[in-house]
Amino acid sequence: MTVRDIRSGRPAARRRVVRQVRRMAPSSDEAVALADDGLPPDDEAMPHQDEVASPGDEATSADESSSRVRAPARPRVRRLRRRTTSGRPRRSVVLALLLLAAVVATLAVTGQRWYQQQRLDAARQDALAAARQTTVDFVSISAATVDRDLQRIAAGATGDFKDEFTRGLTQVRTAVVENKVSSTGTVLRAALVSGDRDSAVVLVAIDASVKNTGAPDGRISHYRIQVDLAVDPSSGRWLVSRLQFVG
Repeated sequence: MTVRDIRSGRPAARRRVVRQVRRMAPSSDEAVALADDGLPPDDEAMPHQDEVASPGDEATSADESSSRVRAPARPRVRRLRRRTTSGRPRRSVVLALLLLAAVVATLAVTGQRWYQQQRLDAARQDALAAARQTTVDFVSISAATVDRDLQRIAAGATGDFKDEFTRGLTQVRTAVVENKVSSTGTVLRAALVSGDRDSAVVLVAIDASVKNTGAPDGRISHYRIQVDLAVDPSSGRWLVSRLQFVG
């Protein structure tokens, strides 16, 4: 191995060659040549063990540099995760509130419908009861209590029916007294034909036990009466606006 070979080699190779040359106890000429070459002594030529870069160290350095580069991005990822995680409960709360609002609205609508239906049912029942009572009052009349009976019928009437009954009140009273009429009515059946909260039509089947000068022992008369009713705005009572015999 010559000095030219040493000069043309790479630094690491040159160091190995120098070691081999030293082991082989080179001559003084070659030692001078090596000294003139400017190679550092063994201690300077050989890097410290801590400074020698092995392939594993290079990989570790690359990983460390990569981790240093990626380190600033970690807080961003964590912030994004926190935003995403914190956003889910918020969306859940919003959805729960929307669902609650929908349920409340549905309950409100259902409750309102139920309340209106209850009021309608109550109004129909009141109209049915008023029709039953009115027809009983109409056929229940006696010569002994004629004025009170006729006044009771007039008090339960309204509109055209009240006007008509009031105009014929005198003739009715005279006929009851002269014929010594005594009549008592009993409702057999009553059915609502139609009705809302302000008006109704009711059909009533009623029997009347009638006594007069022509039938002192009494007789049973069967009537079917259609009663039209309307609510009086001032009193809220169901009053008869029309009464007619239909069979």
